[in-house]
Amino acid sequence: MILASGLCVDADVTAALSTRDTVNELCQAQMQCFLTIWSTLKCMVFQTGMAQNSEMLNPKHGRPTLLEEQCPLNCPNSSDFKDPCINLNVMPKTLDGQLTMEKTPSYFVTNEAPKRIHSMAKDIKLIVVVRNPVTRAISDYTQTLSKKPEIPTFEVLAFKNRTLGLIDASWSAIRIGIYALHLENWLQYFPLSQILFVSGERLIVDPAGEMAKVQDFLGLKRVVTEKHFYFNKTKGFPCLKKPEDSSAPRCLGKSKGRTHPRIDPDVIHRLRKFYKPFNMMFYQMTGQDFRWEQEEGDK
Repeated sequence: MILASGLCVDADVTAALSTRDTVNELCQAQMQCFLTIWSTLKCMVFQTGMAQNSEMLNPKHGRPTLLEEQCPLNCPNSSDFKDPCINLNVMPKTLDGQLTMEKTPSYFVTNEAPKRIHSMAKDIKLIVVVRNPVTRAISDYTQTLSKKPEIPTFEVLAFKNRTLGLIDASWSAIRIGIYALHLENWLQYFPLSQILFVSGERLIVDPAGEMAKVQDFLGLKRVVTEKHFYFNKTKGFPCLKKPEDSSAPRCLGKSKGRTHPRIDPDVIHRLRKFYKPFNMMFYQMTGQDFRWEQEEGDK
């Protein structure tokens, strides 16, 4: 299962990887699987908003979901971001020797999700994509702004009291980036050994390296390598080349990679100070230093 910090709102992404009898078929199957994984990871990292729409959370729209055991099929609160309703009936059938992957970004920040998933599949492997929380918050706002141009400025929404420098941590764009808070909830049910944290920044500059970690984590042969990526100068992000018998490479869609509005540098500075202790805690909890404090600027 792939989790994220709330950065994807669009297409269904579900893939099944079959273990084949021959090496060629296995490699082809893994390549197809990782085309989907890569598309999913890109969507999580580069999409500029959070998952809050009812189409994503309501099974009647065909979203693949996993947590039916604890949730009624009629899903009365399915459009509520705090309690996404889950229905196993829309998942594809999985045969022996297959690995099924499913993605819903809101899982990571939904309080009820870890307990529900644990009750269903204690040995599940979890992939969490994270990026600099300041950049993530601005990206989140940019997505909302594209749909609701009348909303207040980022600077207004980010503070309870700007004069006093009080950050509004109740605003979802800010709250989602407090990764340590959300991870603490997951660690009550799953050990770190079952969770892989993917760096959104590294996914841009070294996609093959991050995908190698994903393949190792899932116990798969490293089929996706440097040769499968090229950098798209127009978008400013890497694209994934499809297998030789396929058509065009898979790149970001038109709605991805929106230009962020200019944010007051003082606001960015205050947000960095706000997130720093939470980032340090997150580094300690995961055993990984994402070096967000070393970045010269947020893009």
